Amino acid sequence: MAEGGKILAKIIEEVRKKVEPGITTNELDRVAETLILKSGGKPSFQGYEEYPAALCASVNEEIVHTVPSNRVLKEGDIISLDLGIFYKGFHNDMAITVPVGKISQEAQKLITVTKKSLEVGIKEVKAGNTFGDIGYAIQKYVEGEGFNVVRNLCGHGIGRELHEDPQIPNYGKKGTGLELAERMVFCIEPMVTAGDWNLAKMKDNFGYQTADGSLSCHFEHTIALTEKGFQILTKI
Repeated sequence: MAEGGKILAKIIEEVRKKVEPGITTNELDRVAETLILKSGGKPSFQGYEEYPAALCASVNEEIVHTVPSNRVLKEGDIISLDLGIFYKGFHNDMAITVPVGKISQEAQKLITVTKKSLEVGIKEVKAGNTFGDIGYAIQKYVEGEGFNVVRNLCGHGIGRELHEDPQIPNYGKKGTGLELAERMVFCIEPMVTAGDWNLAKMKDNFGYQTADGSLSCHFEHTIALTEKGFQILTKI
């Protein structure tokens, strides 16, 4: 999984470099799929519950699972790139949100806070802590910065299957939920909104967007808990 995670991190960085005004999300998807296949892996998302693409490309108010299309990115947009790889029998999953050209101060703050909230959550990954400790830390930080965490969707276990137990909310109470133990591997993925956290299903029947049309942001890493502490498998 560590090997696959490094490959995925390099691929998502290559996709990020292609993000600019004028490119379509379909073009980004083709880059991601080509690089995954070239690496000897397979796209984790393609065919999963009939999802038709390798990449989830969610723009502005779109939070996750948006199917790539002929939508052209424009200056001021923000886009979440969510990508998974199946490599040598195991899955890895990660996401980043990046600016398209020059963006507003609000959008930049949202990206900064969401990325930081992932780091805050990861610091709670230690044997004896609980998944509630992770959710509590993320929620406290995000709400302290004036934003909201999505309640409808969450992180997850990962390994031979893309989505495994347990579910890992980005909110919660200290000391609640499953206790963390060595050899666990899972995805922490804060999804943060500038407005209300309620979501609505999109017309493509896969994606979710904020119900009030507010900006949203998403970051994700695959984490392993080892005897030496946490290891970020998808670190760029």
